[in-house]
Amino acid sequence: MGEKTLAGGGMAPQRYNSGMALKEILSLIDAEIATLKEARALLAASSAVTVAKRKPGRPPKVQPNTAKVATRKKKRHLSPEGRARIAEAARKRWSTQKKAAAK
Repeated sequence: MGEKTLAGGGMAPQRYNSGMALKEILSLIDAEIATLKEARALLAASSAVTVAKRKPGRPPKVQPNTAKVATRKKKRHLSPEGRARIAEAARKRWSTQKKAAAK
């Protein structure tokens, strides 16, 4: 009753007498661990070179690019004559609105 039937039709005990198999499994696991440690060390070394750690605190203020300052458009100025024409047009518009409101 303590035996299992294998796919090949043979009988195997409930507990495998696998002293040798256990040693093989442990050696395979140790080899895999060594391979993984090696891969991790390689990855850690390559990432340390490419990634710089940020310093704590606020980052320094970036100076404006002088080329951008030089390419700005000049501010447009309004001549006194143009300002007078705009003021006259505004007065005319206000007077027509007052007349329309009085009716």
